[in-house]
Amino acid sequence: MNFDGLGAERRRQKAFERLGSNEARCMRCGEDDPECLEKHHLAGRAFSDDLVDVCRNCHRKLSSKQRDHPRTPIYPPGDPPDPIVVIAKFLLGIADLFEVLIGKFREFALHLINHAHNAAAQSAEEQS
Repeated sequence: MNFDGLGAERRRQKAFERLGSNEARCMRCGEDDPECLEKHHLAGRAFSDDLVDVCRNCHRKLSSKQRDHPRTPIYPPGDPPDPIVVIAKFLLGIADLFEVLIGKFREFALHLINHAHNAAAQSAEEQS
């Protein structure tokens, strides 16, 4: 019996359980290998439990962006942060994702326009 495949399948199933879905994919780049995906705290761990699925590389990039967000007041242990700060951190986290999505929208739009030009040129060639 081949045990190599069994171990790989177990790791894959554990990854799906950790992610909570068999359909998970990176919100930033589209990676869908469950062993590469992690949960990212959108507003930062100290401010909210709202999570998004991202790959390890994108997780590092988003977490690095969070470290560049404006500093917030330090709250005593056990005291919840001000709801206004939580909302602000959440919005900054969403903005970080939007920055990447805008780049992807441009990339895809240019690809579609290129495709349309190529199809039109091919059609014109076939007609002549």
